[in-house]
Amino acid sequence: MHMSNDHKDIQTARLLDLPPEIHPLADVNSVMIGHATKVWQFVVILDGAILGKNCNINAHCLIEDGVVIGDNVTLKCGVFLWKGMKVGNNVFIGPNATFANDKYPRSKEYPAQFEGIIIENNASIGANATVLPGLKIGEYSMVGAGSVVTHDVPPYHVVVGNPAKTIRVLSYDEIS
Repeated sequence: MHMSNDHKDIQTARLLDLPPEIHPLADVNSVMIGHATKVWQFVVILDGAILGKNCNINAHCLIEDGVVIGDNVTLKCGVFLWKGMKVGNNVFIGPNATFANDKYPRSKEYPAQFEGIIIENNASIGANATVLPGLKIGEYSMVGAGSVVTHDVPPYHVVVGNPAKTIRVLSYDEIS
């Protein structure tokens, strides 16, 4: 069955009118969670985190205070987002992707300010990738599974490896 664009727009508007769905075994302290966002079991969301509309937060994720997540974001299982992170719209973060916010971590010693990571709109981070503190992952970029990102990733770049290196640049035709 083919739907007109007007019908799809009405369907999307109805979807986004739904309240967030929070599993009873999730520990959610933030009140800033967008419509139609789903939060699964064993997720912890601290007060002060902001989540957009129509997100899917899978089991065993942690979102600290001060994290800002856009609309239509998917966090797969085992993702921890630390204070200062900003995640754009339509971002995919694969299972067990790891983000660091302290360049020189020591037990019981804390920096004056943690270094946040910025993930721009439409970027994808593969499973088990590691992103070091203070970096920017550009729009429409892709980080391959298991990669270790030590430098900013420019928009439209596909990076893989340890350390992650560009293997190609996506064209407009590939993302549209």
